[in-house]
Amino acid sequence: MKINVICIGKLKEAYWRDAVKEYMKRLGAYSDPVITELKESKLPANASPADEENVKVNEGKEILAKIKPSDYVITLEIKGKRLTSPGFADKIDELQMSGADVDFVIGGSLGLSKEVSARSNYKMSFSDMTFPHQMMRVILLEQIYRGFKIIHHEPYHK
Repeated sequence: MKINVICIGKLKEAYWRDAVKEYMKRLGAYSDPVITELKESKLPANASPADEENVKVNEGKEILAKIKPSDYVITLEIKGKRLTSPGFADKIDELQMSGADVDFVIGGSLGLSKEVSARSNYKMSFSDMTFPHQMMRVILLEQIYRGFKIIHHEPYHK
């Protein structure tokens, strides 16, 4: 199973880059994940709802261009299903058994386009709260790492 994390925007702050680097290093024992950073679309000052929708659509096109038809797509969405860490580990294990490549998709600051959400095989939420998309990348990688630790019955700080 190949894990792809497709996300909008670059990590600007060193502390986010350092955290991602650390979890990518840890994940190397279980998988060889790839992070694809896509450019954020520019939002005009005093943007209208139509401007915001255009940004989501443009970013969505970029995201969809990175997804292969055979990939299993998990989008991070506020209205997605919530899992416990063991439940997420079960999902990862199930996907490993299927042999599918998995794309985790983190949208930009405005969220995901309808087209990306429609392409999703599984909509997942970490909380009803909204988090910065930079932080979500770190949280997602940590939970993927935690999932592999659970699958392999290895200790990890609780």
